[in-house]
Amino acid sequence: MIEEQRFHRAEELPPPDERPGLLGWLRRNLFNNWYNALQTVVAAWFLFVLFRLVVVWLVEQAQWGVVTDNVRIFMTGQYPQEQLFRIWLCLHLLAVLIGLTWGIWVRAHRLAAALILLFPILLAVFSPEADSRVHLLVWVGVALVAFILGRLGGASLRRVTIAGWVLYFPLVLLIIRGVSTQDGWLPVVSSNLWGGLLLTFLLTIVGILFSFPIGLLLALGRRSELPVVRWFSVAYIEVIRGVPLITILFMASTMVPLFLPLGVTIDRVLRAMVGIVIFSSAYLAENVRGGLQAIPRGQYEAAHAIGLSSIQTMTLIILPQALRLVIPVLVGQFIALFKDTSLVATIGLLDLLGIARSILANPRYISYQHEVLVFITLIYWGISFLMSLFSQRLEAALGVGQR
Repeated sequence: MIEEQRFHRAEELPPPDERPGLLGWLRRNLFNNWYNALQTVVAAWFLFVLFRLVVVWLVEQAQWGVVTDNVRIFMTGQYPQEQLFRIWLCLHLLAVLIGLTWGIWVRAHRLAAALILLFPILLAVFSPEADSRVHLLVWVGVALVAFILGRLGGASLRRVTIAGWVLYFPLVLLIIRGVSTQDGWLPVVSSNLWGGLLLTFLLTIVGILFSFPIGLLLALGRRSELPVVRWFSVAYIEVIRGVPLITILFMASTMVPLFLPLGVTIDRVLRAMVGIVIFSSAYLAENVRGGLQAIPRGQYEAAHAIGLSSIQTMTLIILPQALRLVIPVLVGQFIALFKDTSLVATIGLLDLLGIARSILANPRYISYQHEVLVFITLIYWGISFLMSLFSQRLEAALGVGQR
């Protein structure tokens, strides 16, 4: 009886904690023998020297005046200064949507929310223009108020928020371009004046929004049982994937005008957008097709067994699972698309990279190439990192790779 009680008591004990702690981890992984210890010391010394050189250059040697003097040009290009309130209006609307979304659905992840709010605050601190500082602080206030409304409103504001996200990007294009004559409230601003990070964002957003449905249709068309649809989809995908993006952009920039009637012109930015959509949709179609092929045949048979039609089976059963499987690939392609927009600088458009080149062409700033390139590199990296972080959060929420 006593032995039995001891046995049960031993079963109730918690499992031993085998986590070694920081010192144990260092000893096990970095200093477990003499040559690993030597490699660790050499690598640490090399990283320290490299970090010290970078910090010294950033703090003492770099001349950041080339950035602070041209912040507005980096952000908006040649967009008229008297019309910059349109861009701020779009950013404030974005703050409302982000705040509502965070308050309704996210709520947690306070550290990520704090970082999102801290970024515009830091920009306000270092911004050389008083007007920009005011707008950035207002942006933070608007986001906080929208977050509180989202927490209080909850489910009653969900449809409004979803409708806001659907209508936001078309509304942004309308506001930035304008709708009236020069004497109106929103005069038309030619896309030739769009530039900097503004143009980079517009190219990326349009590329993502339009390439996704087109690529989805092409992926379904390639698996269609209709020969005409299938072969058209295959031809489109293989032809477009067989040429680099720069070739399509050059074709859109130089060849398309040759086939247009006299007096008819198509905006250069619009041609670049169409070229990016054409290129991205072909790659996206193959990514989606990979997700469709990963769905077992039993899913189709089960859907048909309960009376669903082919369209219902695809939209309600197959596509949600396929898209869930390829979320990392899709976000990776969107990140690549964001970085590939820098290629439009080769056809004369002044995106973020094109603006950087134009600023460095100024004799006053010709010796500040490192500062300018580091600045735009940090912008590209920061936005790409945020997209990657969003992808990881989305995968965790949907249980990709876990269930």
